[in-house]
Amino acid sequence: MNHLLAEFDVGLLLTFDALLKDKNVTHAAARLNITQSALSARLTRLRQLLGDPLFIPSTSGRGMVASPHALALQPELTRLLEQLSDFIGTAKVFDPATSKRVFRIAATDNPVSILAPDLIPLIKSRAPEVRIAFTSPDKARIAEALEQGEIDVFIGVAEDGAPGLMARKLFQERFVTAQRRGHPRGNGPLSLDEFCALDHLLISTSGGHFAGMVDQALAEIGRERRVSVSVQSYALAPLILGSTDLICTLPRRFLQRFDQLLDLVDAPIELAPFEMNLFWHSRMSADAAHAWLRQQVLRSAGQAGRPDKLPGPPSD
Repeated sequence: MNHLLAEFDVGLLLTFDALLKDKNVTHAAARLNITQSALSARLTRLRQLLGDPLFIPSTSGRGMVASPHALALQPELTRLLEQLSDFIGTAKVFDPATSKRVFRIAATDNPVSILAPDLIPLIKSRAPEVRIAFTSPDKARIAEALEQGEIDVFIGVAEDGAPGLMARKLFQERFVTAQRRGHPRGNGPLSLDEFCALDHLLISTSGGHFAGMVDQALAEIGRERRVSVSVQSYALAPLILGSTDLICTLPRRFLQRFDQLLDLVDAPIELAPFEMNLFWHSRMSADAAHAWLRQQVLRSAGQAGRPDKLPGPPSD
């Protein structure tokens, strides 16, 4: 295997990519700014190394047709070239105005709904070619995913982090209760009896549950509420609340974006503040692009300060 790797170079990979895109020797050679004979020589070498014809003349006499093996290799080739591009483009100096880097942010629906409306315009205004991927976190392997570079940062609550990760608090927010404008009950203070009597909407991020933090707080004082609708996405909450008489208790920072549609009132129970943190691996701390991303996340959250390192496991 090692001797085969030694035979490959970037020129062969780019030739393979150009032929997959153009399926024409003349056009592919022009794309690479080389002669047709040079491209044909590279194709011959690719066929020898990969043990497949890769491209066959079209029966119509126009261009070439990719073999099944060539098509099967295309997604992996694209990924490999993107990785090579990232590898070559990585440098201490990061220019957001021209960068085409992909940033991957792992976060659940809750912090994404709160931060993304501010974070995306902020990043795009400074780095128009940068791409941002929000992914659902696998909380059991957050540290591994950060260490392996599968994700750049993780946004979550403190208990979802892992010892040794770098961490910064993004924001702390309190919970409030939302109802539609013109709700039959009016928009005055919400009593505990009224709160328990009304129908509630609950966001169940794991899906299908009808009890959560609010229900635990009520149980501690011997009360309960009626949750009649459970959804998995925060984005659905304002739409459902705006067209029903349901009420819902969520972080104020999320709900206040919909103040033209919803009235917000204090919940009549004590609820612990909602806190979000930014996590990353220490190996990325000095990376200029990564540092820039972290700064944008912090700016969008309206916070500043120095990062703290979560404590590691106790020593013997």
